[in-house]
Amino acid sequence: MSSPVVRLGLRDWDHLVPLASGGVEVPGCTVRIESREVTPDVLAEPGLDGGETSFSRYVQAVAAGDDRLVGLPAFVMRGFRHRCVLVRTDSPLHALEELAGTRIGLTGWPDSGNTWTRALIRAAGVDLTGVEWRVGPLEAGEIGKSRLGARPLPPNVSAMSAGESLVGELAAGRVDAILTPFMPPELFTAGSRFRHLLADHPAAERAYWRTTGFVPGIHLVTLKREVVRAHPDLPAALLAALEESKRRWVGRRRLLADTEPWLLHQLTESALLFDGDWMPYGALPNAAMTRAFCAELHEQGVWPEPIDPAVVFPDPALDTVDVTEPPAATTAHRSAAPTGSTTPCVQQ
Repeated sequence: MSSPVVRLGLRDWDHLVPLASGGVEVPGCTVRIESREVTPDVLAEPGLDGGETSFSRYVQAVAAGDDRLVGLPAFVMRGFRHRCVLVRTDSPLHALEELAGTRIGLTGWPDSGNTWTRALIRAAGVDLTGVEWRVGPLEAGEIGKSRLGARPLPPNVSAMSAGESLVGELAAGRVDAILTPFMPPELFTAGSRFRHLLADHPAAERAYWRTTGFVPGIHLVTLKREVVRAHPDLPAALLAALEESKRRWVGRRRLLADTEPWLLHQLTESALLFDGDWMPYGALPNAAMTRAFCAELHEQGVWPEPIDPAVVFPDPALDTVDVTEPPAATTAHRSAAPTGSTTPCVQQ
């Protein structure tokens, strides 16, 4: 009997390369990763068995009783959000608390990353209801994503008109700041009209880590419920494979660090600051982050009721991932299967 094929739609995250290239396998399965430019709508694509999903949209669906997706506590996109607030180079604003009463553009209202960034602004003492929020694309012409969500927007949130963009509105001074998970190309030029609000955002992010103990999760991997019913051991086995892929990637980056002038310094600092792993997988290592995110969705009015974080990852098999050895460059070509069930995808 041929191995069942599990098709996942994911963006080109470096730490997925060992899994995508076949260097890491899920026993009994053939995993096919389809590269995507934008986050896929897994449920809308019959050809997908799972893929990359917004943490916010997944948590809201679970809170509403929609169990068509099974979330894995593997956050393939995660990162600090202090760096995600941009202003004009001539702006008088230099601190989060100075955003009170301003006009702020953002790439999507219920988005996971923007929810985390608004949490920072709220923690700085800013009343989010006193901000005028405008939602639109970073650059004109961007398509392929829902920016407003399915729920009614607060009265101080509005959508930009067709043809408008965050970059254009910020450059024209019609908004005071923008929130964006991805930087506009202009930011990487000497003549950029834009800068980060926080000049030393790495220092603020290190302080955030020391306070919270986590790096915010943005996107996670999900599987369709019918796929999990057919292969009950698949979630834990895929989680282990994702962990193995990440560990091999870390080992290779530490060996082949000359892709950026100061990458080795950054890798060393990250290893020491985060005790070796800044993006842990498993429900228990992400429990504090999950609780904080559920609370923010409610506090910010994205979701109308408190969300029980226990419903997000209810399967105890996903609590932790078995790690038997530290990441090392020498594992890059080792033919070892990830830990977990030896036959997770055998047809039931």
